[in-house]
Amino acid sequence: MPKISILVAVYNSAAYLPQCLDSLLGQTLHDIEVLCVDDSSTDNSLAILRDYAERDRRVKVFALDENHGIAFARNVALSNASGEFICFVDSDDWLAPNALEAVCKTFTDDVDSVLFQVVLHYADGREKTYPMPPFEALSGERAFVDSLTWKIHGVYAIRAAIHHAYPYDDALRTYSDENITRIHYLKSRKVAVCEGVYYYRQHTSSTTHRVSVRRFDYLLANERMRCQLVAIGTSEVNLRCYETIRWQNLVGLYLFYYLHRHELSATDRQEALSIMRHVWQTIHLQQVSPSLRRKFGYIPFRPSQPSHRSSWSSLRCPTRLLHRPSWFPFRPLWLLFRLQEELYFTLRALVGRNKEAK
Repeated sequence: MPKISILVAVYNSAAYLPQCLDSLLGQTLHDIEVLCVDDSSTDNSLAILRDYAERDRRVKVFALDENHGIAFARNVALSNASGEFICFVDSDDWLAPNALEAVCKTFTDDVDSVLFQVVLHYADGREKTYPMPPFEALSGERAFVDSLTWKIHGVYAIRAAIHHAYPYDDALRTYSDENITRIHYLKSRKVAVCEGVYYYRQHTSSTTHRVSVRRFDYLLANERMRCQLVAIGTSEVNLRCYETIRWQNLVGLYLFYYLHRHELSATDRQEALSIMRHVWQTIHLQQVSPSLRRKFGYIPFRPSQPSHRSSWSSLRCPTRLLHRPSWFPFRPLWLLFRLQEELYFTLRALVGRNKEAK
């Protein structure tokens, strides 16, 4: 059994793969396996993977016939992982030579997850360490809460038994990998941090950086996170914390819509509004912080009890959701909520300009 299994999901990353794989095979810890899944790349990524596999038996390659997304590809790798611990390394990222040795030394009898030190690497060569408050170890529940606001990041290694019990949620192509990170923290007795460095390449063309309707999938991933938390029987305190974060995320995504709607097509604008309306209509307001619900910009303008009449599948067909009979009683309240958001962000912009003028 290898000490640690590294999951590498690959899609059209031929330009970066050699640096990634060289950093893994050059680790000071030799007892590793590198599980690479090519997600139906259209460049020569698969050829590069097979070349490395021929040269080093620690590299195992799996090729998918269709593109499924990073969560699905990682799950294929996970199902073949045999290490005591498991981590992921994205195919355009790389590790410092002693990173995996530092990770494995940090695991103790009651530490179930270990965070890397993350260095953000930009295209112009700049590097910046991800800022986290100093700590040696946190309880799993504390790490879960801190991860909701990115006080701690989600680049880590975990005991294999936990990861196999909680694989990646591959229902959505983007953002849902964050959900399983938080479940992993919650299921860990302790979450520690090590000195091993993970270099995280920053791309301005990624989904999280570009203007796209897929940014609103973040709200759908949030909804799946709540379902997962309920399914594992998490505490009411954690649910209240998460619903408050979900409400803040809804307003945050409305700001994205406010700023960039003219860059989206009419169809994409309609889908974005449908997703946001779905979240507004179904979120559990009784679990959202009362002080936040009273703040201008965050006032819900709807009953505390959520409506569950709009189905998950209808989100993939926004126009169908618009015409459901169950929607009509909520329509004036949704329009009132939208009016609040428009006023809120317009006033914020005016205040910002006034401050700059001074």
